[in-house]
Amino acid sequence: MIASRFRSVLGHFCTGVTVVTGTSDGAPVGFACQAFAALSLDPPLVLFCPQRTSRSWAAIESSGRFCVNVLAESQRDVSAVFGTAGADKFSCVGWSSSPSGSPVLDGALTWVDCSVAAVHEAGDHYVVIGRVTSLGEPAGERPLLFYRGHYVAMDELDDRGWPGEVLDNLLTWQRQSDWI
Repeated sequence: MIASRFRSVLGHFCTGVTVVTGTSDGAPVGFACQAFAALSLDPPLVLFCPQRTSRSWAAIESSGRFCVNVLAESQRDVSAVFGTAGADKFSCVGWSSSPSGSPVLDGALTWVDCSVAAVHEAGDHYVVIGRVTSLGEPAGERPLLFYRGHYVAMDELDDRGWPGEVLDNLLTWQRQSDWI
């Protein structure tokens, strides 16, 4: 399978954008991550998939805890900063500590604080499973989305012929047990 074709096809799956944060020797560490999902309600588990070469993940893993910051539509610049290697990513964004001590980014749509439950090798990435220890209150904004290699706003998706009520119906599906 050709990597560019794989990326192109899977790029048609719209994802939210998160920043996974933690600490290493008391200093804040973080990276942008699209590969994030809810995994289980009982017990409450999430997963995300960092690259095996990620120095940020290696630093966070050693602490045994992390926080997933769900970015708001207005945080494209935050995603760009945390998606870049090097540089002091926390010098240009405000943050406070989660109950476990991991950074919660100012302006995040919400956050999920976790302890590391398991880490599995999976190709050129890891699959990290986190046990949820606390949750942030959701803000009343829209999420930052990534689709076909670009950031998009929900109203941009609507302009492509996807009625807003379709997205709303997915989020308010009556048979919630069908979803996580």
